[in-house]
Amino acid sequence: MAQPDRSEVRQGNRDFYKGKFTNAVSEYSQALERDSTSIAARYNLSNTQYKQELYESAEEGLKAKMDAILEQSQRADAFHNLGNMQLLQKKYAESIESYKDALRLRPNDRETKSNLAYAQKMLQNQDEEGDGDQDQDNQDQDNQDQNQNQDQNKDQNQNQDQKEQEAPPKITPQDARQMLEAMQQKERETLEKVEKEKDKAAVLVRPSKNW
Repeated sequence: MAQPDRSEVRQGNRDFYKGKFTNAVSEYSQALERDSTSIAARYNLSNTQYKQELYESAEEGLKAKMDAILEQSQRADAFHNLGNMQLLQKKYAESIESYKDALRLRPNDRETKSNLAYAQKMLQNQDEEGDGDQDQDNQDQDNQDQNQNQDQNKDQNQNQDQKEQEAPPKITPQDARQMLEAMQQKERETLEKVEKEKDKAAVLVRPSKNW
């Protein structure tokens, strides 16, 4: 097998740190064509794809080489970055496991701990939103049943005097309660959205360091 050309990896690194990610991808890809087993080229390529927001490709490439990364500190970095890639795809459960793997190798990493806590919170929010959707389905069914009852009542009152039919509709206590509940629900959703935006701004993502 041909030996990897480290000059291509080094040039890719220079391009990476200058923000020339397209050029870096080209250099790392050429290095991989020379030696498909090159861990440095594969890892650095995944980091560059991460910077390009190609999170799925970055994740798949890094996973493919994870078992070949033997040095403990490098494996911790790799699991941390893998967690970031999964986090930004909203794969919260998977990102949690990746951060835990990183912490098993480097227990005192504050950034990994912070990202783990963030991923756990986002997973909790996601589960709560799922429960909220179920509650909304139940509410929709209740509203449908109520509308059917109203239609039946309307049919029963078809013989009422024409003058009474043209009278302005009155807001019943039940209608007022429903309007109030709708307003309160809207307010809760707005507050939850604000809190989630605050949470999103709090996530820490370690700048990728290429090998």
